[in-house]
Amino acid sequence: MNTPNEPTDPNQIPVDAPVDETTIPVEPSMADLMQAKLTQTEQQRDEYLRMLKEKQAEFENYQKRAARDRDLERQYAQMPLARNLLPVFDNLERAVQAAKQAGDTGPLIQGVQATLLQWLDLFKRFGIHRMEPVGQPFNPNHHEAIMQQPSAEHPAGTVLMVVQSGFTIHDRVLRPAHVIISVAAPTPTE
Repeated sequence: MNTPNEPTDPNQIPVDAPVDETTIPVEPSMADLMQAKLTQTEQQRDEYLRMLKEKQAEFENYQKRAARDRDLERQYAQMPLARNLLPVFDNLERAVQAAKQAGDTGPLIQGVQATLLQWLDLFKRFGIHRMEPVGQPFNPNHHEAIMQQPSAEHPAGTVLMVVQSGFTIHDRVLRPAHVIISVAAPTPTE
């Protein structure tokens, strides 16, 4: 036993001595470790949920875009065929015009006119419509000007006559109309 005057062992610390907590390493308790692990796991879960929601939204957008693309493809699938049929329609129309100019109104020309009406009805069922631009302002997206003609009755840039019919399919131009447009009439000089 040590007496009060005896030196103490330097490795021995008295029980009632004050303890400086900053110098003594405190090992985390099991509860603290579990809490840290739980927090980390919750953060990881939240990140996975965020990523899952992003991917789910991306997939839904992809599905909507793919459906829209399929609808557009279906809607415009007949464009190449329609483009190839337009010259045949034009020839029938020219035949009717030539017969009218010659004064022919017989059953043959009436049959060709009936065929033209069937073509127009068939076109309409597939969303193909003839443009009717006469009297409207020239639109370079829908019309192709092949000639200009002075006109005092119409403002400049008005479609005066259609030389070849233009057609749209739904909201797209299948073939632009070939038109004659007005220009300002020359003013007489004194």
